[in-house]
Amino acid sequence: MPRRKRNAGSSSDGTEDSDFSTDLEHTDSSESDGTSRRSARVTRSSARLSQSSQDSSPVRNLQSFGTEEPAYSTRRVTRSQQQPTPVTPKKYPLRQTRSSGSETEQVVDFSDRGHLTGKHERHFSISGCPLYHNLSADECKVRAQSRDKQIEERMLSHRQDDNNRHATRHQAPSERQLRYKEKVAELRKKRNSGLSKEQKEKYMEHRQTYGNTREPLLENLTSEYDLDLFRRAQARASEDLEKLRLQGQITEGSNMIKTIAFGRYELDTWYHSPYPEEYARLGRLYMCEFCLKYMKSQTILRRHMAKCVWKHPPGDEIYRKGSISVFEVDGKKNKIYCQNLCLLAKLFLDHKTLYYDVEPFLFYVMTEADSTGCHLIGYFSKEKNSFLNYNVSCILTMPQYMRQGYGKMLIDFSYLLSKVEEKVGSPERPLSDLGLISYRSYWKEVLLRYLHNFQGKEISIKEISQETAVNPVDIVSTLQALQMLKYWKGKHLVLKRQDLIDEWIAKEAKRSNSNKTMDPSCLKWTPPKGT
Repeated sequence: MPRRKRNAGSSSDGTEDSDFSTDLEHTDSSESDGTSRRSARVTRSSARLSQSSQDSSPVRNLQSFGTEEPAYSTRRVTRSQQQPTPVTPKKYPLRQTRSSGSETEQVVDFSDRGHLTGKHERHFSISGCPLYHNLSADECKVRAQSRDKQIEERMLSHRQDDNNRHATRHQAPSERQLRYKEKVAELRKKRNSGLSKEQKEKYMEHRQTYGNTREPLLENLTSEYDLDLFRRAQARASEDLEKLRLQGQITEGSNMIKTIAFGRYELDTWYHSPYPEEYARLGRLYMCEFCLKYMKSQTILRRHMAKCVWKHPPGDEIYRKGSISVFEVDGKKNKIYCQNLCLLAKLFLDHKTLYYDVEPFLFYVMTEADSTGCHLIGYFSKEKNSFLNYNVSCILTMPQYMRQGYGKMLIDFSYLLSKVEEKVGSPERPLSDLGLISYRSYWKEVLLRYLHNFQGKEISIKEISQETAVNPVDIVSTLQALQMLKYWKGKHLVLKRQDLIDEWIAKEAKRSNSNKTMDPSCLKWTPPKGT
């Protein structure tokens, strides 16, 4: 099978302009009965929905842009650039998935007036919508005043308790706290044993009428005290989200992507990644698993996949054994791909700071091949010219491939390259939590394997480093963690703990049938010039 190689210019960028454009879709209607054109952004699916149900849908007919109207650009206009327009009810696109797997979009007519916390005049997300929570803006204000009053009373009582108490280490509950505890117990005893038939019918009617566009009715499901606690937690969470939104220009994390659709997987993200704001605020991204381009909807992804010619990462394939391949990608030649790879990695790494300046780095991407293409397992990057001999700058295993041995394969491959370069390597600090665990486990295996095969009486840290390409500092720290390094009579002794070696041999015997190891004979690579 011939080696796969892709030139720097062989990308599908020229055909992807439509995939990332933020087009404003408009529908043509016959005659308008006096309704003015709304400046609302709708998708194709919502436009088709409005055509099929013109009488019942909350989205009214939109006037077509004829020759009498001036041409409008499809470029997105920010809030500060828009002309002042009358306040119109806000439309919240809610996506529902049917049992058959097909997805439909509903546009729910929610007013943007009011806020669940009762402290703002309008909201910008469904978590702060009073109507979604079956409340009104006035009710939210009344609840906010009640909460503030309770907080003031609680703070006043706490100050009184502090003044009346002695500063002892183990403080007994005060009389007020004991009375409050008894009061809560009495309130929880009043919980209804079950719902009546009328209440069940009311709840079912509410669910059939609104579906997922409204919060279910929560009354009589639990005690009034617990329901009030839940309402307070809702308001506090909505207030925190509002603060994050207001601080979005100076604080990271206000727009966080919750999930990504990646190939046949749906992955929950762990950390914030600096994707463009128009994509980050969606909460869900759709990615091509081959070229790593990110899109806003399933429709755009489907259209992209129909014409995307990539089936493996760009660059040179330098390793192949079975279905596992490793590609060397130059950050200078394939800048867009490497930037997208770094943005994707930041969703699962806390300490990563490199996103766009990828030109000084080489990326080694590990994939698993099948009939549909080469699927991303993980990658690591390294500087082209590292003065501290770092052989890894950033390393990531995709969540769907974690705890399967691929992380150690990537680490082993990085040290295999260091051996070919005749250098001693070490990962760049700081390591993430999962990275530190993986590296310590790898260094432990390397040292135990070396000691198992070592037959001499005197051993040198320098010799181990030259043999394994592991930095002497990492070797010493691992020996200390294993309690195999002792200081006796002015000399450092390395203890050959046979119990640890036997335990490692037993684990290796169980994994003997596994092919999760790197074979140096399958590497076809020469160090790049200048490294």
